[in-house]
Amino acid sequence: MSDAVSLPRGYRRPADGDMPPNDSPAYRSTVLRHPVQPLVIIPQTLSEITGPVYEYGETGPLDHDLTRQHAGAPLGERIIIEGRVLDEDERPAPETLVEVWQANAAGRYRHACDLHDAPLDPNFSGAGRVMTGADGRFRFVTVKPGAYPWQNHDNAWRPAHVHFSVYGRSFLTRLVTQMYFPGDPLLELDPIFNSIPSERARSRLVSTFDLALTEPVWALGYRFDIVLRGRDATPTGL
Repeated sequence: MSDAVSLPRGYRRPADGDMPPNDSPAYRSTVLRHPVQPLVIIPQTLSEITGPVYEYGETGPLDHDLTRQHAGAPLGERIIIEGRVLDEDERPAPETLVEVWQANAAGRYRHACDLHDAPLDPNFSGAGRVMTGADGRFRFVTVKPGAYPWQNHDNAWRPAHVHFSVYGRSFLTRLVTQMYFPGDPLLELDPIFNSIPSERARSRLVSTFDLALTEPVWALGYRFDIVLRGRDATPTGL
């Protein structure tokens, strides 16, 4: 039997160009958001790595199904989004809280700051959450969000997208990203999507249509895996 001590392995860092820069001039609001001084690297200590651990609370049976959270069904094209949360070696991340939020089928968020002149849907709140299983898998049922205008530049429209938030077990382990849909003509015009220099990394944000996930006569299916770190990490900070 070996007496060698098993030490934690370092993880593979993303390649240059795989993550959006803090300052992306085409995405105008980054001018006001990004740091203007050099970043200070703070070493992680035991408290950041191991906790404190907060209970997420009990997730409800309909938290993952955005089409059944109200008295009636929401308007729009029903879709199923399924994927896995993985580490850099494609191992599953079980018991991980995944949250989504999105605009409704008309391209409007249920939020006081959204002044887009599009109808609200009384049967759609646009938010859901679920815990991954032992295989790192998550599943959401929702409606396909609509594109919407924003004030970044003249005639600017955001492509249809779903926001994802993945929570770890410490203060420093929340990741936020966006999922897009294949074939969307607005992707090549979107400053947020194109703030990621690498085309290969951008493609990780585009879901894949999956006929196996489709439920006949009811909903289309899209697959979207989230890789937490390493060279194939899903771009975050969007």
